[in-house]
Amino acid sequence: MSARRRADAVSQPGVRPVVVVAGRPNVGKSSLVNRIVGRRAAVVEHQPGVTRDRKELDAEWTGVPFVVVDTGGWLAGGDALDAKVSAQAERAFADADLVLLVVDVTVGATEEDVATARAVRRSGTPMLLVANKVDDGSREPAAWELLRLGAGDPWPVSALHGRGTGDLLDEVVRRLPSQEAAQEPEDEAGAAATDLEEWGPDGEREVARVAIVGRPNAGKSTLFNRLIGEERSIVHDLPGTTRDSIDTVITTEDGPLCFVDTAGMRRASRMDRGVEAYSTLRALESLDRADLALLVIDATVGATHQDQRLAERITAAGCPAVVVVNKWDLVATGDREDVLAGVGERLAFLGMAPVLRVSAARGRGVHKILPALHAAAEAYHHRVPTGALNRALRDIQQAHPAPGARIRYGVQGAADPPTFTLFSSGRLPQTYLRYIERGLREHFELGPTPIKLRVRIGGR
Repeated sequence: MSARRRADAVSQPGVRPVVVVAGRPNVGKSSLVNRIVGRRAAVVEHQPGVTRDRKELDAEWTGVPFVVVDTGGWLAGGDALDAKVSAQAERAFADADLVLLVVDVTVGATEEDVATARAVRRSGTPMLLVANKVDDGSREPAAWELLRLGAGDPWPVSALHGRGTGDLLDEVVRRLPSQEAAQEPEDEAGAAATDLEEWGPDGEREVARVAIVGRPNAGKSTLFNRLIGEERSIVHDLPGTTRDSIDTVITTEDGPLCFVDTAGMRRASRMDRGVEAYSTLRALESLDRADLALLVIDATVGATHQDQRLAERITAAGCPAVVVVNKWDLVATGDREDVLAGVGERLAFLGMAPVLRVSAARGRGVHKILPALHAAAEAYHHRVPTGALNRALRDIQQAHPAPGARIRYGVQGAADPPTFTLFSSGRLPQTYLRYIERGLREHFELGPTPIKLRVRIGGR
């Protein structure tokens, strides 16, 4: 976004200004982001290169709301993955209203810091120089050595301990353009897109959260970028590229959806300690908070034991699933039936979850995902009138009566997922309850959504 377009955007009422936290790897950018938003929203680890994707979060200071963006470390050189991370950071510079250039005062200005400052100046976006890791007064003189970066006077802070961050945020909100209550900006296609760490009961509206889960290198980030229509997550052939859960709300023809790109999950025995273990915990947390799940399977590998474990976790979370068999175009025609048979065998307990064959890289079949998700979301929130429920129970029992018992009547006690309480004259075998569940699912077209049945025995 050019400086002129950025100025036009923030002058519109309700559009929140954007503050990007930038710098070379391992200077404490994510620690500063966590300090600004007041919680551990970004992964922090004492090794370089942990943050790779852009992560956008809501923030507020002295009543002024804005969006803070955590970026991957900017590097002038490096390998292909480093180049992609740097490209993401430069894109964030151009879209921002203010850039916080973070430098490690204990190291001093390095050539990488100089190159990062040069990249920010190229974007034309105003910046503040943040001298991080000034944990006490003895380190403050070292902050002034950073003047050679040509980024203005340094603001000495300790993101870890909070020292000086209040003064920095006072200056940040003073530099931001005035704006009114926040609202979602619309892109040229009319689809609102904004990243939110949380969007739930405390927000203006409920938005279904869709967690994209799967093993490393199954193509989750490629699918995520394809679904939201921009390259938000770093995509690379190296397994484990995504380190944190990235949330993006988009508005579709059938309503808004919040997609959550998660880190790939491996068996604990193959998992490195530290950042990878924490990333997996964040991915599982995102899944537990999700309303729907997209389970991405690598078609070139087929459904594995780990995919089965992930599917079990989805079932335990109580959310409906859509299975996406990705990289379908790379599977030989003669092997495709075996791949689908393996998916059906490994993931049989997901029941009626649709299985979609797609190529996220080429965009083939991706158009089927949104309708499948909206159908699953509609069924997840579905409520059945008591009269219609009892007529269905009567017909189901007439077709196949329970041995030694009878369901007198039923009520739906809750939705999300649909939960039915059945009042029975006696104990109902699990096999019969599965028959009842299948009958209700088919009768009310509940699709792949989980159904909970509770039985109360006694009475007339």
